[in-house]
Amino acid sequence: MASAATSEVLRFDDVNLHFDGTPALDHVSFAMNSGETRVVFGAAGAGKTVLLKTALGLVRPDAGHITLFGEDITRLKESAMYGLRSKVGILFQEGGLFDSLTIAENVAYPLVNQQARGNGRGPEWEEEVDAKVQESLNFVELGNTLEKYPSELSGGMRRRVGIARAIVTGPPLVLYDSPTAGLDPITANLIVHLLIKERDTQGIAAILVTHRYQDGHLMANFRYNPDSGRIEPAREAEGPGGVRTKFFVMNEGRLVFQGSEAELRASQDPYVRKFVK
Repeated sequence: MASAATSEVLRFDDVNLHFDGTPALDHVSFAMNSGETRVVFGAAGAGKTVLLKTALGLVRPDAGHITLFGEDITRLKESAMYGLRSKVGILFQEGGLFDSLTIAENVAYPLVNQQARGNGRGPEWEEEVDAKVQESLNFVELGNTLEKYPSELSGGMRRRVGIARAIVTGPPLVLYDSPTAGLDPITANLIVHLLIKERDTQGIAAILVTHRYQDGHLMANFRYNPDSGRIEPAREAEGPGGVRTKFFVMNEGRLVFQGSEAELRASQDPYVRKFVK
């Protein structure tokens, strides 16, 4: 579980990245602390997914600096990234599950991967993995799907399995790449409710790439009530928008907007307004 104390988890300082001369990230700068959420909008090819890959060190910037959990990873060797990446969960587009693995094996993958890199915990490790997998699947209300395969589940259920896999290691930062894409509105809202529950029960910082304004609105204005087990409107006393959520809008690799939901809605920029419903 992430620490409840406010601490910086990710920082981009004037990051630039080009592919074949075309800017993918153009002077991108921002910082975020534990428990905070960034909701990222932008047209196709605006740099949203590249932003996530760069945050993970999967793509190296041409210039600028990226700090992950207080460590500058801009030129860090790949072998030195393993430990840091184990502290970041990621939900890929469409869930990104392995078709040939059972649901239990899919969710266990990050834990087994840690063990393979020397992070095992002795003979009890297998039981511990099983317990964590069960706990993560219970969290997304799919605790009875352990032996099933991805092809046996609906699209929304596969996305929920992807969430379980993203959080199974208890990461302080999770990156979500279009978690509601292609889902019907009811299922999409259920997915976002799970993200809110995860944020509020575990203090996770999150970057949410999405095309749905509703996703960001829910993240910014609702919270999970552990007493009722429900998602409820945030109280005014909890701060503007109820939680620490900022909105980003990207265009051709640039962050053309950073601000609150109210500031997003008030923007008169024609491109930014395309993402306000």
